[in-house]
Amino acid sequence: MSEEVLINVGPGETRVAVVENGRPVELILERTMEDDLKAKTGRAGHSLLGNIFLGRVQRVLPGMQAAFVEIGLERAGFLGAREARCLCELTHLDEHVLPPISACVTEGQTILVQAVKDPIGDKGARLSANVTIPGRLLVLVPNQSGVALSRRIEDEAERERLTALVEEMVARFGSMGVTGEPAGFIVRTAAIGATVEDIAADARQLAEEWRKVREIEKRSNPPCVVFHDLDPVSKTLRDYVSTDTSRVLIDDAEAFGEAQRYCRRAMPELLDRIQLYNGPGPLFALYDIDSEIEAALEPRVELKSGGWITIETTEALTAIDVNSGRYTASTGLEDTSASINLEAVAEVVYQLRLRGTGGLIVIDFIHMNDPANIARVIDALNVGFAHDRVPTQISGMSEFGLVEMTRKRVREPLNKLLTEPAYPAGRPRRKTCATVANDLLRKVVSEAQASPGRAIVARAAPEVIDWLERGNTYLLDRLKAKVAGELKLVGESAFPRDRIDVGVVQ
Repeated sequence: MSEEVLINVGPGETRVAVVENGRPVELILERTMEDDLKAKTGRAGHSLLGNIFLGRVQRVLPGMQAAFVEIGLERAGFLGAREARCLCELTHLDEHVLPPISACVTEGQTILVQAVKDPIGDKGARLSANVTIPGRLLVLVPNQSGVALSRRIEDEAERERLTALVEEMVARFGSMGVTGEPAGFIVRTAAIGATVEDIAADARQLAEEWRKVREIEKRSNPPCVVFHDLDPVSKTLRDYVSTDTSRVLIDDAEAFGEAQRYCRRAMPELLDRIQLYNGPGPLFALYDIDSEIEAALEPRVELKSGGWITIETTEALTAIDVNSGRYTASTGLEDTSASINLEAVAEVVYQLRLRGTGGLIVIDFIHMNDPANIARVIDALNVGFAHDRVPTQISGMSEFGLVEMTRKRVREPLNKLLTEPAYPAGRPRRKTCATVANDLLRKVVSEAQASPGRAIVARAAPEVIDWLERGNTYLLDRLKAKVAGELKLVGESAFPRDRIDVGVVQ
């Protein structure tokens, strides 16, 4: 399997595409945030994800089994009872029983929390009290004990070797001269084949990071940030690049420099795979990734045979319906159903990974009677998700042809990141002003690179231009730093929201 990582850095977004065999299978998007907003709450311009805050519990709501924690943003962060469980004072609580939130936190209490989801719209950041410090090979879990391994480390001998190696690290963790607190580790997939020295170096670095967190915590008053996760480019290298990655292409010189510096420090053996992309054309055009993203926002996906699948996401679950369309196998209905279902499996796996779909998923396959065909479909699903970085669980097929599965929610799905409900009429969802504005910014940069020094005019719907000029002027400042010529923004009342037009002034 050929794997590449493409990093597209724009004025308003950093987009990462993981490409397998010429198709993007994962898309990670991080939007630029205003530096003034981030001055006290995170690394300027970047997401809050992974950042650790010294927060103050603002309100405890037993009816919601949650608390709101002040972390320095306009809106307080949300801490659920599940994510606060590690703070619970009850000693004899069954591990399968969720503790009452009032047994975990009290109003006015100062606690360490980590952002696990960025603020979106009118919702504050999602928080967890179970803080972790991620490294290249290990994840440090403070104040807990034990060793856990990534499920993607499948070789049993390697699992035993790494477990023994890291257990030795845990045994002497308190004597490192860094901290005497208990700690556990999660062994990441990148640790496969790592030496004792590699593991020890990563563990020492993580322990040093945790020591710094504790020092900052002691001399700080809430709310404040006590730990910044990596910038989006370095984070991508840490979390998505391995020896299986043939190359990493980056289309921004500054980001390329950041990547090289991180690589030299954390993964020097992969330094020669980091490459600066200078065209021709946009980076994502190499594999027509923007078209794949557009298609992933639609509910219907065509199959080559003439059938299709429909993907609909609700608050409770994602429903996938498989349809045979015009395809008919000459050997009969059973073979038709089996062929379409097996073709649909490959597309379901691809679409769920690309769309970032998580939670409960129900797939309505075409009915089959032969147990052997049913087993083939379930086996194909398991094999398809075997390479997925996100944990999944797949049930058997019910008598109604339904397969239930769960896929861990690790980020917002594409449709929530890029679109919003479109009421009262028309399409069920439409692109947000932020999505269209970032498309506009990218096209301006591309046009400026193609025609250096020329004046550029960018046209879009008035609400998109207003979103930039009134609410997000810092993005225009970043854009002007990349564009040498004059730039004019024009709001065209006849343009629908998703239409943009960028060109040089003749």
